[in-house]
Amino acid sequence: MERSVEVLAVILFGVVGFSHILQPKAWTEFFILLRGKGEAGAFVDGFLNLPLGGVIVAFHNVWSGIPLVLTLVGWGLLIKGVIRFWAPKQALRMMAHVSVERSWGFQVAGAALVALAGLIGYGVYTR
Repeated sequence: MERSVEVLAVILFGVVGFSHILQPKAWTEFFILLRGKGEAGAFVDGFLNLPLGGVIVAFHNVWSGIPLVLTLVGWGLLIKGVIRFWAPKQALRMMAHVSVERSWGFQVAGAALVALAGLIGYGVYTR
């Protein structure tokens, strides 16, 4: 099961990462739209993070080697989703940093996601 979660992560992080790199303005508009919806927008962001984090935490409990990175990312996504649901005002404060002028930040995050997908993919390939 752990390998399946790793393959899923490689696909999702790769696709979303390249999307961040290629479409930073669209991601900026998306988060500005969510922020504009107030606490309901924070909930939508929670619905995007909580399920993936939950799947990783539930089915990928690996605490050594390269797979450890995915386990930590899973816990991070789970915690991010919980914050969105339990403290939506805090989530909105975090989302307030998104602006058209700073859309390049999505490209940086995208590069990190692509690198993460590559690292996890390397781990899958070498086992």
